[in-house]
Amino acid sequence: MNIGLTYDLRSEYLEMGYSEEETAEFDRDDTITALESALQSLGHTTDRIGNGRQLTERLVKGDRWDLVFNIAEGLNGFAREAQVPAILDLYEIPYTFSDPLVMSLSMHKALTKQVIKDYGCPTPDFAIVNHPTDAKIISFDPPFFIKPVAEGTGKGITEHSIFHDHSGLSEACGDLIDRYQQPVLVEKYLSGREFTVGILGTGQDARVLGTLEVILLENAEKGVYSYVNKENCEACVQYLLVSPEEDASVLEAESVALEAWRALGCRDGGRVDLRCDENGIPHFLEVNPLAGLHPHHSDLPILCNQLGVPYLQLIHQILSSAAMRIETVTNTASKTKKCV
Repeated sequence: MNIGLTYDLRSEYLEMGYSEEETAEFDRDDTITALESALQSLGHTTDRIGNGRQLTERLVKGDRWDLVFNIAEGLNGFAREAQVPAILDLYEIPYTFSDPLVMSLSMHKALTKQVIKDYGCPTPDFAIVNHPTDAKIISFDPPFFIKPVAEGTGKGITEHSIFHDHSGLSEACGDLIDRYQQPVLVEKYLSGREFTVGILGTGQDARVLGTLEVILLENAEKGVYSYVNKENCEACVQYLLVSPEEDASVLEAESVALEAWRALGCRDGGRVDLRCDENGIPHFLEVNPLAGLHPHHSDLPILCNQLGVPYLQLIHQILSSAAMRIETVTNTASKTKKCV
């Protein structure tokens, strides 16, 4: 296949004057190199397209691809991860990972939690704070945990994100609202273990790849999987491979993660993050349907490395899941042309 690659390259945005934090979700150059090398090793030709704006320029020129391997994070708005998938849907070009609806929903953590809650999956109590005064009327008891409602890579999360009472909560929420120009999600803080569950596949074909427990080391920010801890994960975090056969909490976490993945309609591959309460019961925190793919730095490949799954095999399985949609897109395009 002729496979296009869409991505937001961190180095390009840094050169344009964006900050380290603003570009934290974007991909490193060596991620694109590793991904392209894997696709070529699988027998495909590749074409580096770039970000959403560069994609539209190429499409207007008439360029097309059999499939696009999309890892573009987007730059602006709650639906930024949906931008490239939406453009590709418009041009009837199949692509990897989830569709615009799922990408938009999953970026807004509170809306995602509401869907998950209605579906019956356990998730911590939560509230949305649009204005600092909203923090004074939260209906559930502390401790509280706060974060921007639509950021990734732990942005806006520090060891000061935990509040054991209402003291200082309104002010802290106001600071986050001002800094990130978006509402704040306030959750019931869960003090137990934290897991990230890798998922491969789509719908009923989706399966759990495995689970890592996120263990914070001595020099890490305490109690939270924060931006600083994620950016310095080699020094701050231990990723421990855990087994559902040996650990009831892991077994339940994987069950909740797979149920959530299917309920939300996520595709091809990604991660679900969960945290346990004081009784060891895992609760859904958030889903990442566009998980990082750096071979050594990103959580999903780290999981694969510990499982003994080669990076090439991970990319092959993601690609194979997405390729099943090529025939559907082709048939739809053919019918549309006949109607015209």
